[in-house]
Amino acid sequence: MAIFAVSYRYSDDVAARDTHRPEHREFLAQCEGLLLSGPLTDPVGALLLVAADSAEQVEQRLDGDPFRREGVIVERVVRSYAPVLGSLADAVAAHR
Repeated sequence: MAIFAVSYRYSDDVAARDTHRPEHREFLAQCEGLLLSGPLTDPVGALLLVAADSAEQVEQRLDGDPFRREGVIVERVVRSYAPVLGSLADAVAAHR
């Protein structure tokens, strides 16, 4: 299993984000392999760390995100990530 960093860039539609945030967070809470998730501010979006066998598997797992369905996510980038240093590195790497 590998670790993937997923970045979301959100639309400027703040009302849509506010409306669909509870469903979005519930979806992510149930997402297999999700290690961390949280918002970014510039540009507005999010960063997720996901354990999976492939980038394609990550994309499939995240395709059902309500933010994606509602057009809140305007860009999604999935990249392989290999944590090496830091206080969480060992915990995250344990999922590889």
